[in-house]
Amino acid sequence: MNADGPDKTIELIRRLEEGDAEAADALFPLVYEQLHSIAQRMMARERDNHTLQTTALINEAWLRLMGGAEASVKDREHFVRLAARAMRHVLVDHARRRSAKKRQRERAQPLIEDALSYWDARHTDLLAVHEALERLTERDEGVARVVELRFFGGLTLKETGALLGMTERQASLAWSFARGWLKRELEKGAHDG
Repeated sequence: MNADGPDKTIELIRRLEEGDAEAADALFPLVYEQLHSIAQRMMARERDNHTLQTTALINEAWLRLMGGAEASVKDREHFVRLAARAMRHVLVDHARRRSAKKRQRERAQPLIEDALSYWDARHTDLLAVHEALERLTERDEGVARVVELRFFGGLTLKETGALLGMTERQASLAWSFARGWLKRELEKGAHDG
C-alpha cells in the first residue's frame, strides 16, 4: 500500500460504495503498486506466450472490483483477497476462452503443435487449481485464504499470518496442509481426466 496507508484505502472504498465516483480516481494510485505486484506474480506462473499482459490483468480485475457485487470491504486483508480473487477469475475466464477456442479448431494438428500441447499440459492447469481451491474453500475457508494470499497474492508466510491474525507458524502449517491437499486433488483430477 501507499504511504497514505490502509486507512485511507478503506476510507476511499467506503466512499466509492456510497456512490462517490471521484473516490475511484483517488483509490487507484493508492493500490496500484500492490495490484501490480500481485499481477506480476500471477503472470510469472503463466505460460511464456500468454496473450494477457500484466496491465490488462490489473485493469480487468479493477473493473471487476469496482463493479462487483461483493460485500463491503472490511480491511486491508479483505481488499487484498478480493483483488487476488478478481485476478484469479480474470485468468480463469481467459483460460476458459482459450480452451474453448482450442476445442473449436480442427482436431488434426501438425506434429509440432502436438509437441507444444504436450508441453502446455505439463504446466499447472489454472482451471484445475481454481476448481480445487473452490473445493478447499468449502472444506476450510481459513486455509483457502492462506492459499489465496500466498499463491495468488504472492505474500510471504509472515505477511499472510499478519493479515489473517495468525502466527507465522500457524500460517506455515495451513500452507503445508493446503499444498498437500491441493497436490492430491490435482493429481486425482489428472488421473480422472
